[in-house]
Amino acid sequence: MANPSRKKKTLGHFKFGSVLFSTTLSLFIVGLFGVILIQARTLTKMIRENIEIQVFLDKGLSEEQLKEIQKNISARPFILTTTDTIGLRFVSDEEAAATFVESTGEDFTKFLEDNPLRDSYVIAVAEEFQTSEQLETIAKDLEAIPGVFEVSYMTDLVESINKNLLKVSLVMGGFILILIITVVMLINNTIRLALFSQRFLIRSMQLVGATRGFIRKPFLMRALLFGMIAGAVASLILFGLVQYTKANIEGFAMLQNQAMLLTLFGVLIVVGGILSVFSTLRAVNKYLNMSLDELY
Repeated sequence: MANPSRKKKTLGHFKFGSVLFSTTLSLFIVGLFGVILIQARTLTKMIRENIEIQVFLDKGLSEEQLKEIQKNISARPFILTTTDTIGLRFVSDEEAAATFVESTGEDFTKFLEDNPLRDSYVIAVAEEFQTSEQLETIAKDLEAIPGVFEVSYMTDLVESINKNLLKVSLVMGGFILILIITVVMLINNTIRLALFSQRFLIRSMQLVGATRGFIRKPFLMRALLFGMIAGAVASLILFGLVQYTKANIEGFAMLQNQAMLLTLFGVLIVVGGILSVFSTLRAVNKYLNMSLDELY
């Protein structure tokens, strides 16, 4: 005949094992969506870094005038600057002509004596200055520089990118909200069901004079431990999935941001602990406030 105490102990382990599994699964789904957001953010940044402004110069400018214009432009705060490069480069009229001939296959120098193309500066714009209004202000500012003939940028492309990014942000924001609510409810319900079998233990501790804090402490400590373990396991699974994807999908590594991924893993561990503690606290308080008849 089976030992009742052993059966009860096995049942308890099963219930808390199911809590750990459910919490890990929930955090994994949240983390997977977080990885997608990081990749989308990186891709957006890469697209925005390709938005450039072309500053065409007057013809016949001297070397001193060109240096003065470059100095003037490089002092502007909207130029994209990274640890390796500054988003400002000079394109001579000869280089522009060679690029035109290579891209079109037509050599206009055979029937034109003078090169109609101009020297120019190509500016990569920092992401925070890429709204349509800001780019228009930047263009007017650059056109006011002596020696600048014309400023050009792809207006339609910028507006299209900004509109599409706004739509995508709203949709993903809605998904995030729904996902957070679903995960919180799932973890809360799972923990509440797991603690249902412990309700008489809680009542017994009350009857022998244990304080509420004393009763809550072991449950909360175990919830914190389980939640952080679930977050760590979910992070390890995500890390393995990311590494596998990087090794098997070409170009996927370009969308990775190691710093943000590590931050995401840390957030999963912390959130797992907080949600587990919060849900456990609610469940324990519920059973502490119940009468004996309600417990049955």
